[in-house]
Amino acid sequence: MRHRQRGVTFIGWLFLLVPIGILVYAGIRLTPIYLEYMNIARTLEQVKTEFDGNGPTPSTIRNSIEKHFDIEDVKTISVKDIVIQTQGHAMDVSATYEASADLFANIGLVVKFDKTVEINQ
Repeated sequence: MRHRQRGVTFIGWLFLLVPIGILVYAGIRLTPIYLEYMNIARTLEQVKTEFDGNGPTPSTIRNSIEKHFDIEDVKTISVKDIVIQTQGHAMDVSATYEASADLFANIGLVVKFDKTVEINQ
């Protein structure tokens, strides 16, 4: 009579858990970056709501964004990195940037973000 092995061996568990652990750790490292992006996107949407149709100037938009960034404690991007372009009767306000997070040793993660809102004048 043959004895059959049941279950997963220790090496089998390692092959299953190591990749899952790396993905969970990467998610933990990326969470603050995505939370800050959500703050930046929310700031741009609030500025759009605040100035939409009120005839804003680029300097008033920048001042408002700077105040929102101070309140939200945004450190990845500054107000100087925000691009404001006039497009006919509207202004495009965009934040395009890259954020990186170290994973381990010399391996890191780079995430690119791009958020644009259109403010009517």
